Amino acid sequence: MANAVYLLNGPNLNLLGQREPHIYGSTTLADVEAMSRAVADRHGFDLVFRQTNREYEMVDWIQEARTSAGLVINPAGFTYHAVPVLDALKMCECPIVEVHISNIHKRAETEASWRADSIMSAAASGVIAGLGVHGYVLALEHLAHLIAAKN
Repeated sequence: MANAVYLLNGPNLNLLGQREPHIYGSTTLADVEAMSRAVADRHGFDLVFRQTNREYEMVDWIQEARTSAGLVINPAGFTYHAVPVLDALKMCECPIVEVHISNIHKRAETEASWRADSIMSAAASGVIAGLGVHGYVLALEHLAHLIAAKN
């Protein structure tokens, strides 16, 4: 899908709005999807929006997205250790924006220090962290800009 942008969400994001709302807020993943579809509709690209708790499924979807117009990924729990996900991202021919709802660098000060070390950033064109769910909108706006410039 040449005009498609993939937005992939990792483990536990299916519980967004319920899980640790003091960190992630009360917005649900369905709300994020609706906001994201509004951006896609405004810019005229197709949005493939998915969430998984399974590493192998994320790898399959990234491989499917390899030649798409762009990829936004919130790797969530895969951020720190999922080398197969990283390897799949490195094979992508499209721009990749990594999104984190919380500021993983700030959380490393109060929680485990490994939270600041995203292995996924090695494959990303850009990273947005700590801007809440608005980070998804910013990532899609950036990809829309790149798509328009390419066309």
